[in-house]
Amino acid sequence: MAFHCGVLQWLAERGRLGDISHISSVSGGSLFTGLVFQLGNWEWPSDETYCADIKPRIRALLTQSSLQAVALRRLLRPKNWRYLLSRANILSETIASHWGIVVSLRYLPAKPVWSVNATTAENGKRFRFKQTGCGDYEIGYADAEGFKVSDAMAVSAAFPGWIGPFAIRTADFAWQRREAWNDPPESAAKVTPPFPRLHLYDGGIYDNLGMEPLFETGSRSFKGGINSLVVSDAGAPLARNPLGRALNPFRVWRVADIALEQTRALRIRVWIEFLQSHPECGMYLQLGAHAPGLVKKYAANNPEGATALLKESWLDREEVDRAAAEPTSLGRLTPGAFDRLERHGYETARWNEILFMRQEAAEGESGKKGEDFWDHGSNSDRV
Repeated sequence: MAFHCGVLQWLAERGRLGDISHISSVSGGSLFTGLVFQLGNWEWPSDETYCADIKPRIRALLTQSSLQAVALRRLLRPKNWRYLLSRANILSETIASHWGIVVSLRYLPAKPVWSVNATTAENGKRFRFKQTGCGDYEIGYADAEGFKVSDAMAVSAAFPGWIGPFAIRTADFAWQRREAWNDPPESAAKVTPPFPRLHLYDGGIYDNLGMEPLFETGSRSFKGGINSLVVSDAGAPLARNPLGRALNPFRVWRVADIALEQTRALRIRVWIEFLQSHPECGMYLQLGAHAPGLVKKYAANNPEGATALLKESWLDREEVDRAAAEPTSLGRLTPGAFDRLERHGYETARWNEILFMRQEAAEGESGKKGEDFWDHGSNSDRV
């Protein structure tokens, strides 16, 4: 959440928050986006409002209290013991009470569209929450009125083994499904899901970058009319650890971590390959990447950008490593840890602009040396 906070600060300084048309999120990205909406009184904030009001309030929330501690106290109440194996339901109640997020998905504004991604445990498909409804293409889709924003946010924190799934009774909702995904909406027919309950995990299990609603990996093309995509990847790098003794049960978790890391890496490779041939179409911002460390690699392609980058002050390698190693949890961040991560997110966007985007702009049709990347299109371009 703190890393994304810095990325949005950079977008706000570039005057681009109002041009965002679609947000697709998993894990901490969903918790962060929900907070931005809530603190903006359920409107997407202006650049000025985000910088002056919302970002400082998010910092205060994340550094002065622990969502994790509040949720654990709620779980200790006997009436909540039934959620012992589906603790995400408790997390939803905690988000509602502690952060004041009590509205339904229908209350979200039409712009930007917000896709909150989950993973359906019963069929392994991407289950998404949006303003208009929720579901997956195999199970079907239900009206969003019965789902709270806190439910969708809690699902995005529902990682196996730690928080557990968010459970819903399918009989509580009316479901519809189209025969093919591209059939017209009016062709949807009522269906009864094959499972009495659905168990929803974090969307990061299916797609840790949350890119699927916005980018088609097969055809390497955008969806939904967008023309530029900023991928903010705050996922912790796979730790380099010894495997442990032969009977250590954590070996199974290690194998699962490796599988998830490879799934993520495959999507990253496709996106990076796309950006290499279409640098004007977006960014990949990765937790743990160090600006000066990449100068040697790319200086030959963009010597002016490399020189400009080295003239600015950046977090050093040790501080970047500390930011990347910060434990991922719902516990309270120290002010120092938040500031380090927030600055790292901001700087990662900033040096990507300097090292990659200005090169593309300088080579653009306008021929203006050093032209700003965001001036490459009109203000009506959708991000």
